[in-house]
Amino acid sequence: MITLPPDYRPSDAEEFMNSLQVEYFRQKLLQWRAELLREADGTLASLSEGGIHEADITDRASVETDRAFELRTRDRARKLISKINMALERVDNGTYGYCEETGEPIGLKRLEARPIATMSIDAQERHERMEKVHRDD
Repeated sequence: MITLPPDYRPSDAEEFMNSLQVEYFRQKLLQWRAELLREADGTLASLSEGGIHEADITDRASVETDRAFELRTRDRARKLISKINMALERVDNGTYGYCEETGEPIGLKRLEARPIATMSIDAQERHERMEKVHRDD
């Protein structure tokens, strides 16, 4: 188990995906997942409080709309948790931080912004262009 210095931030001056960087991103992913799970528990608790007790039809519709929106948000969070779990698997098997298409380093700035990234920016752009071409057919 590696202990990170409290002010540690990955840097391009270090070897890419050295043990400190790997631990930094592992902790970042674990914290993100824990936060999403806490939010999901809060949603579940609020939804299980019972039915809609609003007498006014407009208020009832507003509450139903809010609940539907919250459920869609939770579904997106569930999918995000799945991606976080896959990223944690890549951390464990030593492939985290490397593009699944080219094998090249994804880059620290991209991983900071999107820790679940699986492709470098160039590979992601190529992938999106290909999707657009095939979608337009």
